[in-house]
Amino acid sequence: MLSYALRRILIVVITLLAASVIVFAVLEIVPGDPARLMLGINATDDAVAALRQQMGLDQPLVLRYFEWIGGMLSGDFGRSYTYSVPVIDLVRERLVVSLPLALMALALSTVIAIPVGVFSAARRGSAADTGVMAATQLGIAIPNFWFAILLVYVFAIALRLVPAGGFPGWDAGIGKALAALILPAIALALPQAAILARVTRSALLDVLGEDYIRTARAKGLPARLVLRRHALRNALIPVLTILGLQFAFLLAGTIIIENVFYLPGLGRLVFQAITQRDLIVVESVVVLLVATVVVVNFLVDLAYAWADPRLRRR
Repeated sequence: MLSYALRRILIVVITLLAASVIVFAVLEIVPGDPARLMLGINATDDAVAALRQQMGLDQPLVLRYFEWIGGMLSGDFGRSYTYSVPVIDLVRERLVVSLPLALMALALSTVIAIPVGVFSAARRGSAADTGVMAATQLGIAIPNFWFAILLVYVFAIALRLVPAGGFPGWDAGIGKALAALILPAIALALPQAAILARVTRSALLDVLGEDYIRTARAKGLPARLVLRRHALRNALIPVLTILGLQFAFLLAGTIIIENVFYLPGLGRLVFQAITQRDLIVVESVVVLLVATVVVVNFLVDLAYAWADPRLRRR
């Protein structure tokens, strides 16, 4: 198990280094001068040159890259050109919104999808199975921002049960904060739950056709026990894959939902930084999100090894 984990750690390090180079290079070749954009088209060349020097944009690309990546490794993400505050402070402020939102959406998706997938697999070919598959297909086809708008109209405008948007902050109380996040979490969770339910059903159906399942049934074990104890655990590997990918998507891919609900999260921060050409914020937050995705996938790999000991020998 230790050698398996060490190999995966080496892959994580290489992936993060490659991702940092790609992110830095892509943002550097994007047209437009951040200094001139910040000062406006009427700014003098001397003022632009002074700001470029202050921002470090006059230094060689290689030197700027190593200074940036070295600062990130030491916990210094740089200073925002637009807000004139350390990027790490902006990340902390926005992470207290995005992280709970992603966790709530992932929990909702899992709680909904796995029982639905098991229910559908246990009733393969029945009317209930057909109805579940039709519902999941609809959930995959409809964009989450449309779900978001529909939820706002029904629960915030028509029924007035929860706020339509904004975030009061955790200081206003956990109840009010969670009430502001519940609709965005549902809007994010429903399409992901549809995907996860179909994967769970497919994985279970594959496992239910194995010889050891037929043997367990031949011994007279109850169908529920066979499904829960023998089939479900062995069907977890593709489910864990989707869960890992979903958490990464929910944390990094909330730009549209956060803008629909006016949530001050990481997605909205990246969107604002792109429009303002605040390169240091975009670079640092994107690499941080990439690191989150890679680390989550690393944990999923470890979960694979726990679920299937055969993988530890690879």
